[in-house]
Amino acid sequence: MTPVIGVLMGGRSAERDVSLRTGEAVYNALEAKGYTTIKIDVDLNIVERIKEERIELAFLALHGKYGEDGTIQGMLEMLDLPYTGSGVLASAMAMDKITTKKMLLIEGLPTPRFILVSRKDTENSGISTVITRVSKEIGLPAVVKAPSQGSSIGISFVHQERDMIPALELAFQHHPVALIEQYIEGVEVTASVLGNEKPVVLPLIEIVSATGVYDYEAKYTAGMSYHITPPRIPEEQQNAVKDIALRAFNAIGCCGLARIDFFVDREGEPYILEINTLPGMTDTSLFPDAARAAGIEFPELVEKIVKLALEK
Repeated sequence: MTPVIGVLMGGRSAERDVSLRTGEAVYNALEAKGYTTIKIDVDLNIVERIKEERIELAFLALHGKYGEDGTIQGMLEMLDLPYTGSGVLASAMAMDKITTKKMLLIEGLPTPRFILVSRKDTENSGISTVITRVSKEIGLPAVVKAPSQGSSIGISFVHQERDMIPALELAFQHHPVALIEQYIEGVEVTASVLGNEKPVVLPLIEIVSATGVYDYEAKYTAGMSYHITPPRIPEEQQNAVKDIALRAFNAIGCCGLARIDFFVDREGEPYILEINTLPGMTDTSLFPDAARAAGIEFPELVEKIVKLALEK
């Protein structure tokens, strides 16, 4: 007997619009496979709504804060309700880019050099001191990130020192600490991982943006980016990316699914940028494209994710 599935979508994060699109796509796929499915826009009454609808499994189509960061997962654990994707700890660690970077370093996995700059640092030491530190330890160009956001929200590419001030101001709108990272020139590649105890890496995808930057607009606007499978890098480098992706998936403790984003530099060395435990499932999203390249159409992919949730 198939469970009643609640597609949890929307929510309160800055990625609400993307989540609604993911949720709609997942809902339609589950309906096509014959599941009894209910769309639930997550708000402060989420517990009451789950109980009212007699949900037996939660399909998490949420992105960003309160969705990917372990909070909704913890609530579902308290309700003893199975859900898709990773658990509380893995979700929380992967959502925080600073924690992710530290875990990768502990595991000996490659990631770009980085420093942390807080709002207090800029107030106490002055922006000129921060810029000097960035130039010395990271160099320009650099990438400034808000560490708790997804979908490229709060990210800036800094090519000149004068661009550092607006980049930090943007990051501080989302988090009191900014992550400033070495910019890696090369090929952007993503590895989609599917499974629990024996996860597999789906075919890799190379990402090419019409603007040269894979930002929010490029990710979610049709025609602003395109995906190349397999990537235009040697097979040896592809195998290295797959191996590192699996190690990162296991190091964080992911299950069900995750997408690990990379840059492969001009010398062929791969660097992990971040780990996404609830990757997008929109019509321009990478994970469904990777599954399709493996011969798994979207409805089958969604059903596989449901079955993996029931295995946990």
